[in-house]
Amino acid sequence: MSETNAEPTAPGVAELDSGMSKTLHNGLRILEVLAEHPRGLTLNEIAERVGVHRTVAHRLVRTLEAHRLCRRDDVKRISLGTGLVHLSEPVEQDLRTLARPVLEELTERTQATAHLVVQEDEQQVRMLMIVEPRRARMHVSFRPGQVDPIDRGSAGLALLAAAPAREHERDEVRSTRERGFAVSYGEIAPSVTGISALVPGTERPTSLGLSLFEVDDERELGRAVLDAAHRLSTLLR
Repeated sequence: MSETNAEPTAPGVAELDSGMSKTLHNGLRILEVLAEHPRGLTLNEIAERVGVHRTVAHRLVRTLEAHRLCRRDDVKRISLGTGLVHLSEPVEQDLRTLARPVLEELTERTQATAHLVVQEDEQQVRMLMIVEPRRARMHVSFRPGQVDPIDRGSAGLALLAAAPAREHERDEVRSTRERGFAVSYGEIAPSVTGISALVPGTERPTSLGLSLFEVDDERELGRAVLDAAHRLSTLLR
């Protein structure tokens, strides 16, 4: 059966042109859609979001499953697969290698979850690395590779604050420029506070930060994040 007409391309998503493979494009769109829905989608939901017939979506998902790029659970909901982790390992490996000890030290110092986030495009950021505390009674947990809007959450706010001021930007972006680190409350996950700072001098705009449930001293944590961000920047030179 033939494919249906795709829905209008969402912002930040590559548009199909005559020099591209339509089948490969739709397969990659499935991965992008699944990345936005970590709890998974049904086959009908995937077909609707990508803009293809259910039969086409089934063939594409079966192919992605064979390469372990997606998987189905017991109730046939489809989500990203572990094969993506293997593919992503070489990407930005130098940055991750240098960042790990810095994040581990920051986590040990604060007993909060530390994260490294890169700017994916003008509208989104991607969680590149997570380091969770070993001794905390409870802590925030995120999924590596998670994609979030750049204007929500401390990681994205820190990146926006590094750019020239724009008309109608959030007050939080302006306050980030003033104090050097960003703070957000419940914007990515309910009851979670984020504190992030820009890592200067990276090839791709990058922020480093903390996510935690309780904040005793916001300024002290902000200084710890700033120290870690500048230490990573020094290592990258």
